[in-house]
Amino acid sequence: MRDFLESIRQVDCDVNRLMIRKHSATLHGHRTSFSLEDEFWAELKTISASRSMSLAALISEIDDHRSRDSNLSSALRLHVLSWAKAGCGGRP
Repeated sequence: MRDFLESIRQVDCDVNRLMIRKHSATLHGHRTSFSLEDEFWAELKTISASRSMSLAALISEIDDHRSRDSNLSSALRLHVLSWAKAGCGGRP
């Protein structure tokens, strides 16, 4: 029973970490919103800090370079993935 309860706690923790939250930003004078999991949001903050730029500037840069048939949330996730694959120190 103890193992079962521990596994339930672990699943509960995993679900809480996967929360998708709405965020808002002003890009080129226009307000926009996007949804991201907390982990992606935290990594975007890390990326912007490592590049000595504001989070808003990073999001704007990603938005400027994304494919027009892609949504901003997906572009942000792909940017974080590219950053991670590059070793968390290179620019995608």
